Amino acid sequence: MTERARLAAVIGWPVAQSVSPLMHNFWLKQHGIKGAYIALPVAPENFSQCIGSLPLMGFAGASVTVPHKEAAFALAAITDEDARATGAVNTLIFEGGKVRGLNTDVAGFASSLAESLGEAAARAGPAAVLGAGGAARAVVEALLRAGAPEIRLINRTQSRAENLASQTKRGRVKAVAWGSWKPAFADTRLLVNATSLGMSGKSKLDVPLDALPRNAAVADIVYNPLETELLAAAKARGHRTMDGLGMLMHQAAPAFAAWFGVPPKVTPELRAELERALGD
Repeated sequence: MTERARLAAVIGWPVAQSVSPLMHNFWLKQHGIKGAYIALPVAPENFSQCIGSLPLMGFAGASVTVPHKEAAFALAAITDEDARATGAVNTLIFEGGKVRGLNTDVAGFASSLAESLGEAAARAGPAAVLGAGGAARAVVEALLRAGAPEIRLINRTQSRAENLASQTKRGRVKAVAWGSWKPAFADTRLLVNATSLGMSGKSKLDVPLDALPRNAAVADIVYNPLETELLAAAKARGHRTMDGLGMLMHQAAPAFAAWFGVPPKVTPELRAELERALGD
């Protein structure tokens, strides 16, 4: 009897821009594991039905990306601490007839931030975060744990930012109206785009940086394109920047370990492979 291949997938809408299949299949080949990881475009109205069918087809689990992270949290029977803290799930594990949900984005963003901008980046001063969805929730949680003294949430639908700010219950998060850039960026030391705006195939992110202090760092969780318009504009003004590829790799490693039984390493070789793909 031959060994059965283990399967996993990334689920999003859209998902064609994802390099997650390249990354996970790189690790599968590196570790000699019989398996495959594929991209599945799933519309929001079909999400729960899709998740219900995947275990029947032999899938060990799935990555969840925009716009499904909060829906994934809602359907997971078992969740980890970071998922409960954020109300969002980016990793699903199918085991024993149940769906387990993890949020590896919190640790993924924290690792990338420390690696790219230094461990003191979050503590340097107020942070401004664009977005209020599942990814923004993970970024806010990571920044709070890293010691950010204040976080200003800026979202196009202000009520979502206000809800997220109230849910943190730590007094350091407040909502600022989209377009109120002067109060949002006053003495800010870190700006993070935690939306999908600026991603390949998505709408443009139109955020003027004139009011941003020159000593602020700028991070974008979008990785396709690798240098977003936000990061290009920030570099032109002399800001230190962080792209979204580090977060992608660091959040993926514990998911791979859960599905395939081997903890992979985030290496320069993997990053170079992904950069080549994004440059094509």
